[in-house]
Amino acid sequence: MTNKLDEKGNLMSDDERLTLIGKFLRATSLDEFPSLWNVLIGDMSLVGPRPLLEEYLPFYSDYQMRRHDVRPGITGWAQINGRNSILWEEKFKLDVWYTENQSLNLDIKILFLTVFKILKREGISHKKHVTMPKFTNKNND
Repeated sequence: MTNKLDEKGNLMSDDERLTLIGKFLRATSLDEFPSLWNVLIGDMSLVGPRPLLEEYLPFYSDYQMRRHDVRPGITGWAQINGRNSILWEEKFKLDVWYTENQSLNLDIKILFLTVFKILKREGISHKKHVTMPKFTNKNND
């Protein structure tokens, strides 16, 4: 993405800042490749709830905060069940469900299904957004 600003000095929307190379990297999920370093150094797992922006933390409910009970991952239950095409509320439910049901068998299933989701290029974008709308715990569009 570029750092394009609007006339007020605010970052433009993701759609306006995403380059052609960026679109390709997102569509093929190659933009996740650098996260493997975080797995190697132990900050992340291959499977777990996707890490979100720190600026979202004040908006989490106690229930939503439970997604942090496990190490974040490159792929997860929410990614194979909708990725960016589902509402925030559903994404959090799926993340918390994963924390309550985590197992080696489930992780293997998620890794296997992730390959198919990447090949099918499903759920990359949310409706009306290149990625996801900002999480405020107020909007669910």
